[in-house]
Amino acid sequence: MRPEMLTALSALAVALVTAAGGVLTAVIGRRQPRRPRGAERRDDFTAVTDRLGQHIERLEREAEQDRQQAEADRARLTAQDYALRYIASWARSLVAYMRQAQLEPPPPPQPIPDEVRPYLHDIGT
Repeated sequence: MRPEMLTALSALAVALVTAAGGVLTAVIGRRQPRRPRGAERRDDFTAVTDRLGQHIERLEREAEQDRQQAEADRARLTAQDYALRYIASWARSLVAYMRQAQLEPPPPPQPIPDEVRPYLHDIGT
């Protein structure tokens, strides 16, 4: 082979490699998203933090509802405790009076408090 032919073939090989590199670069360039590298990870992180934020807000709402429910339960239990104490003292005074005088049961020792009234519905007061 002559040196001119060798030079032409090497130029053709360089041209083919350059063309293949250009095509490969264009294909890779089209595949990459238009966002900078790592943007997908940032998007995933923000989505996760948003969901966690919503979950935390829901848990805070539920905790507040539980606190309110516990407060209402405490108030109800206090009123029921007061009603039981009232009935017990009334029964003791009634028994003592009946033993002493053998008469009809006396009226309640005090007016029925408003807190007790809902729990005495079956007594007829």
